[in-house]
Amino acid sequence: MNLQISSLFNALPGACAQGLIWGIMAIGVYITYKILDLADLTVDGTMCTGGAVCVVMLMSGHSIWFSMFCAFLAGMLAGLATGLLHTAMGIPAILAGILTQLSLYSVNLRILGGKANQAVSQDKYGLLVSLRWIRDVPFYRNTIFVVAVAVLLLVGLLYWFFGTELGCSIRATGSNANMSRAQGINTDFTKILGLMLSNGIVALASAFLSQYSGFVDINMGRGAIVVGLAAVIIGEVVFGRIHGNFAFRLLSVALGAIIYYIVMQTVMWLGLLGTNDNKLLSAIIVAVFLAIPYLREKYRGRAGKKGGVRHA
Repeated sequence: MNLQISSLFNALPGACAQGLIWGIMAIGVYITYKILDLADLTVDGTMCTGGAVCVVMLMSGHSIWFSMFCAFLAGMLAGLATGLLHTAMGIPAILAGILTQLSLYSVNLRILGGKANQAVSQDKYGLLVSLRWIRDVPFYRNTIFVVAVAVLLLVGLLYWFFGTELGCSIRATGSNANMSRAQGINTDFTKILGLMLSNGIVALASAFLSQYSGFVDINMGRGAIVVGLAAVIIGEVVFGRIHGNFAFRLLSVALGAIIYYIVMQTVMWLGLLGTNDNKLLSAIIVAVFLAIPYLREKYRGRAGKKGGVRHA
C-alpha cells in the first residue's frame, strides 16, 4: 500500500506539468467558449498543427523560439480559416470548426512529410521542456517552473490585451453582438481575430506538448476540446466563488487543467479504469463538474422551499 501511495505522489509532478501545458490550451478554448461565446472545434486539429510545425522547424535547424513562434502563427492561420468560413460564408461556427478540423488532418500529414508521427530528442535539440526534466534538474530547467512562467506571461499579456480598445471590442462582441454592431464595432473582424488568437494559443500549447512528450503524433489533438472544456468548467466550479479580476479567471482555467490531470492520475492509481479508458474518464469528469453547479442550485432551491414552509 505504501508503495502504491508513493507511486501516486511520484506521478503527481508529471500530472502538474502536463496539466500546465494543457492549461495553456484551455486558455485558448476559454477565449472562444467564454469570451466570444462560440463553439469552436478547430482546436482538435490545431492541437496537432502547432506541434507538427514546431518539430519540423526544429528538425530543419531553426531555434526553439523561432519554431514555437511559427507554431503560433500556424495556429492563427487555422483560426483565420474557421473565422472566414463563419463570417464570410455564413457557416455556423461549430460547423466551420469541424470543416477546418477535418482539413487540418491532411495539412498536418503534409507538414509531417506523410508520416503519422515524428520524434524529437532533447539531447539533439535545444528544447525548453521535457518529460525527463521534472526532477533532479536546476529549478530554472524544471518543466513545471518553465511552463508555469509561460502561463503567467500569457495571462499577463492577455490581461493587457483585453483591456485595450481592440480587446474590449472582442469581449463586447461575445457579450452582445447586436449591440456591438450598433456601437460601430466590426463584429466579423473581432470574431476572426478572437478565433485566430485562440487557435494560436492552442498551437503554442501543442508546441510545448510535443517537446514534453518527445514526439508529435497526428492524433495528439483528438478529443482536445474535451480537455479544454473540462479545464474551463473545473476552474469555474472550484474558483467561481472567488470574485477575482479577468486575470484570475484566466489563471483559474490553467489551475482547472492541473486539477483535471490530478483527478485523472488518481483514478488511474485507484485502478477504477485502465489507460484505454482515458476518453471515457474525460467525459465522466466533464459531466460531473458540469452537473455540480446545477445540482448545487437545485439542492439550495429545495432547501429554500422547505425553509419557507417551516417558517410559515
